[in-house]
Amino acid sequence: MIDKITQSLTNKIRKEMPDIDDERAEIINYGLQILLGEVPKIFIMLAIAYVLGVFKLSLLTFLILLPYRTFSGGFHLKTHIGCIISTTAFYSGVALLSKSIVLDNITKYFLIFAIGIFGIIMIRLYAPADTENVPIISKKDRRQKQILSYITFIIGLGIAAFIKNNVILNIIIFGYLVQTCMITRLAYKITNNKYGYELYENA
Repeated sequence: MIDKITQSLTNKIRKEMPDIDDERAEIINYGLQILLGEVPKIFIMLAIAYVLGVFKLSLLTFLILLPYRTFSGGFHLKTHIGCIISTTAFYSGVALLSKSIVLDNITKYFLIFAIGIFGIIMIRLYAPADTENVPIISKKDRRQKQILSYITFIIGLGIAAFIKNNVILNIIIFGYLVQTCMITRLAYKITNNKYGYELYENA
């Protein structure tokens, strides 16, 4: 539904501006998909979070994880309903988990260390994890996003090591763990996704 709307809008824009080539039209179409698909999805997620009683925590989770999630990427489900469900489960699930668990210092530092090692390896192997619809082909862009993935990941875990607020600590630890799992090859296989850049490399 949204795909048809954005394609129709893109076609109308191209009629008004004939100098727009296919590549620019594809960028415009993708931007419209983000505007009409992703933004409402966030509001729906927050509305569900409000019903679950974790509105503020879900919003905080979204803001804390946004930098690392933006640079590292991850799989996308094939339908908008699936995306809404997965987005809600991700942010509200992490918020609920963070609210209900208290970690002692030994467990805290062990998890930070273990997730840190796991994350660095996965970022090295898979970040930025793109998709078929939005492949990241440029080696320069891929390298920049990978470096930024490292930076945001390490800074986040560094903050977790010193922060006293248990809820924010849990959001970073569990949120970073789940996000890192979302860029792995196993997660892509389970959700029937493919890394976009690999399709171009193998073409």
